[in-house]
Amino acid sequence: MDRRQFLRTSIAGVGALASLSLARRSTKAAATQGKTEGKVMLKLCSQDGRIPGKSLKEKVDNLLKWGGVGLEFGGMDVNRAKQLKADLTGTGVGVAALCFGYFSLIDPDEAKRKQAVEAVKRALDAAAEIGSTGVIVVPAFNNHPQLPYEEGRKVLVDLCPAISEHAKKVQSRILFEPLNKGEARFFNRLEQAAGVCRDAKAEGICMMGDFYHMAKEEKDDEAAFIAADGFLHHVHLASRARNLPGQDDRSFVAGFRGLKKIGYQDYCSLECGVKGDPMVEIPKSFAWMKQQWEEAVV
Repeated sequence: MDRRQFLRTSIAGVGALASLSLARRSTKAAATQGKTEGKVMLKLCSQDGRIPGKSLKEKVDNLLKWGGVGLEFGGMDVNRAKQLKADLTGTGVGVAALCFGYFSLIDPDEAKRKQAVEAVKRALDAAAEIGSTGVIVVPAFNNHPQLPYEEGRKVLVDLCPAISEHAKKVQSRILFEPLNKGEARFFNRLEQAAGVCRDAKAEGICMMGDFYHMAKEEKDDEAAFIAADGFLHHVHLASRARNLPGQDDRSFVAGFRGLKKIGYQDYCSLECGVKGDPMVEIPKSFAWMKQQWEEAVV
């Protein structure tokens, strides 16, 4: 599976998590742009290519039958976004993040960084048009040209205001995604991405988490999500082996408890493989996750 991720500053220990929470309060209102008050619930979602169906209608029907409420799509332009929006209107299925992935925001070449900012703005236009949660952004995978970490982090923070202005204008957001070290050197833990969001002090600069990458990089799923409080607006779901949740020993209880504690209200989306028949295994996985959610007592 192709995946993406991003960076964040290091915050060690419980005391540092508390410091992050306090430092974040002044920018939390901006970071939670678009968040509405309401009941915390598990909003199961999936990348559209994972749900079986010969047409979008068949995918929607299957998703709703299994208890899902949203679809995540890949990168697209505004015209495609308008068409999908029309196709989904009235179905009861919402649109989660658009998985654009890599933008050369920390490339050593300044001209390429400027081009990347413009590309992010076009992605935000599409995300706003379709009414999605935002645009998933990876500053660099391991095989991409990139600045050293500290320099790249400063450059990224400095680019955020320009991106934020456009995000505010169209009412969308970017979602930095931390990846495991095997895929990216930049952004490996949720607290690092939260640090960049905090330092940017800009609306629309947000982040996401991925249970697969977290299994490799985080010591405590619950603490990791709490460290992202105020900035977290999307979650990817996958087992330890990057198959459907429930298809190995990966527990989601601690992570779900963390999501409940921060009042998370956005989508949790399948981004994984499937062992077996998707028509059988996906509804089983959805049911398993709902049980894990119930077990995540706060």
